[in-house]
Amino acid sequence: MPSAFSVSSFPVSIPAVIMQTDWTEPWLLGLVVFHVLCLLLTCFSAQRYRLQFVFFLSLAALVYCAEYINEVAAMNWRSFSKYQYFDSRGMFISIVFSAPLLLNAVIIVIMWVCKTLNLMTELKKVQEKRRERRRRKEE
Repeated sequence: MPSAFSVSSFPVSIPAVIMQTDWTEPWLLGLVVFHVLCLLLTCFSAQRYRLQFVFFLSLAALVYCAEYINEVAAMNWRSFSKYQYFDSRGMFISIVFSAPLLLNAVIIVIMWVCKTLNLMTELKKVQEKRRERRRRKEE
């Protein structure tokens, strides 16, 4: 099988990157398992705010470091991969590494917004009950 990505003809679209990737490589399978575990941690940490906050910061740090990871992987790809996936634009690492992490981060932010809206609703209900009690006392 020829190189999935040659330096001169690196795919420029997301579907092309996904279709031309050899998903049977062990390190890619490990990356998929890592992303599944991250998604599970995102879902199961919903009631543990500190854990979720630390996890969110970890996701952000990993995405921030993706450029450096891409550089190191581009220099050492022969030691763990059959093909050179890591280009100077970072398209591959953005799609298979950063995008799923960012998706987890967005899910966490959505959960935080929902929790905030629920708390605001509960607070408003409590305020209304207090006003009603005060109004009854004054009558």
